[in-house]
Amino acid sequence: MNYVSGYGINVWSNYSNPVFTGKRLAHGTTVNVVASATDANGKTWYKVGSDEWIPAEYTVDANIKQMSSTIMYVNYVAGYGINVWSSYNNPVFTGKRLAHGTSVNVVASATDANGKTWYSVGANEWVPAEYLTTVNPSVSSSSSNTTQSTTSAAAKVVSLASAQLGKAYVWGANGPSAFDCSGLVNYVYSQVGLSLGRTTYVQVNNGTTVSMNNLQPGDLLFWGSASAPYHVGIYVGNGQYIHAATPSQGVIKQSISQYFYPSVAKRVL
Repeated sequence: MNYVSGYGINVWSNYSNPVFTGKRLAHGTTVNVVASATDANGKTWYKVGSDEWIPAEYTVDANIKQMSSTIMYVNYVAGYGINVWSSYNNPVFTGKRLAHGTSVNVVASATDANGKTWYSVGANEWVPAEYLTTVNPSVSSSSSNTTQSTTSAAAKVVSLASAQLGKAYVWGANGPSAFDCSGLVNYVYSQVGLSLGRTTYVQVNNGTTVSMNNLQPGDLLFWGSASAPYHVGIYVGNGQYIHAATPSQGVIKQSISQYFYPSVAKRVL
């Protein structure tokens, strides 16, 4: 179920003339889909039990992590390319190859039965994640001074965010004694000279989109719509992020979980 963390969707008795069964499925719940159907309005429904139906729009394949469209590059061997496969499980060669340096839109990731990660780069088109990178291999890397400056800024962001742990969550608060999620981000990044805006809707428009598999400390994580997210946190490394969570939790550090998985990540440093 992919809805809103802390909430759920209704389960209906059928897909035509549905009646609420009184049962709800929370965000992150895993279900077995046994049938699908389309109602008179063209809406797709999934059957998840005896006389139990839900709208398909609130589900994602449990084996596939949907990603905000991310530009990545084939990083193989100059002058050669990689094969494109029909699926990540039991792959069949499509006859298509992507040359070294080719840019692609990555829209999802999945792990096969052997633990190997694959990226979806089109309809029924999958490639091994190990051959893709967010850095264009045809372009020289940034100067060492720029790299050192970025690393220093990221370290300061992590330090500043960590210093806020334990402080209260108050909606609309900008700090320094209390924060809401976007207020925390606004406060921390302003200390390193970055003005990212006050709300998640503005903050998500900063920086460049990066893959969830290539996060760096100082990246921003967003939940909800990629264009109008409802929550934001600061990635601090080791699969963890700091955010102003809820009024009962305050500012905390958590690990990225498939049950509360970010919809988009932005690099602003």
